[in-house]
Parts: sequence; C-alpha cells; structure tokens
Amino acid sequence: MVRAGLTAERVTLTGAELADEAGFDHVSMSQVARRLGVKDASLYTHVRGLADLRGRIALLAADEKTLRIAEETAGRAGKDALVAYANAWREYAHRHPGRYAATQAPIRIDPELAAEAPGPRRAVELTYGMLRGYGLAEPDLTDAVRLLRSTFHGFVALEAAGGFTHGRSPQQSWVRALDALHTLLEHWPPSREGDSS
Repeated sequence: MVRAGLTAERVTLTGAELADEAGFDHVSMSQVARRLGVKDASLYTHVRGLADLRGRIALLAADEKTLRIAEETAGRAGKDALVAYANAWREYAHRHPGRYAATQAPIRIDPELAAEAPGPRRAVELTYGMLRGYGLAEPDLTDAVRLLRSTFHGFVALEAAGGFTHGRSPQQSWVRALDALHTLLEHWPPSREGDSS
C-alpha cells in the first residue's frame, strides 16, 4: 500500500536533506525511510533503489544550483557575470554540502530522468554564454569551462576540508582568484595548431 503524500519528489528531497546533514555518501534507503516514518519497502514504489535515489538527488541539486547561478548572473556580463556565477556556486556548496557533492559525483543517472531535468543542460548554456562574453569560441570555450569548474570545485572542496590553514582568509584568496581568472579570460592564449579537436 502506498502511503498518502509519499512521492518520488518527497523521497528525493528527504534524501537531499540527509545528504546535507550527514554527507552524500552516507545517505541510505533506511535513513530516508526512517525520516519519512515508513518501512524501507515503501520507498521502492517511488525510487528503484539507492543508485536511483542518488541520481535523483544529483539532478535536484543541479537544478537548484543552476537556478541560483541564473538568478545571480541575469543581466550581467564580463567580470560582473564571472564573479556572480562563482559566488553563487560557492554559496550553494557552503549551504548544501551534501547536494553539492552529488553534483560532482560520478553517478549513473536514468537517461529518462536526465532528459527531463533542465539543470545540467541549463548549466552548460549559462557557462558557455558567460564565456562567450569574453570572445571565446571552441575549442577555447571547452578549455575555459574546464578551468572554471576545476578552480571553483577545487577551492570549495579544499575549503570544506579545512585545507586553508594560512592566516590569510579564504575569502581574500577567493576574490584574488576571481580577479586572476577574469584577467586570464580577457587575455586567453591563442589556440595552437591542431588544437581544434
């Protein structure tokens, strides 16, 4: 019997809340069921198992993070857009550490669910759109996207792990890193011969 009010969306949101509290890797079907006040078996009417739940959490988080970035970057260009984008990324990682971890985990997501989720596709569009404001085209766009993702993720991952022990505040280093990225994007080195693939 399906418990009234229990849906795939509610199960996913509960899993996402647990991920933020305990860590994405510590979410289990039993914990979610306990939080919802149901037996484990009741969840399988709504999600196929832990892998499916984790995929759904990742898609939820991607949608949330992308929406936040879109709101912050709307109407901005150049350095203003870069800083707004980066700050929204970092803020989301701080506020929702478990959900953020889900967006970075190598998860196999149901192709039908992925096709319906706007977050990942919109994230690509936002990122490429912002970088086109710097006059970049392929293959430089892809290289710049990878640089930004590596920088933002690396910074927030080290920050979350307590990896910045120097007396200078991480915020000061973050601001300077964004200044440096802006300068680099404005003066992006030209592609080399045979670099188009």
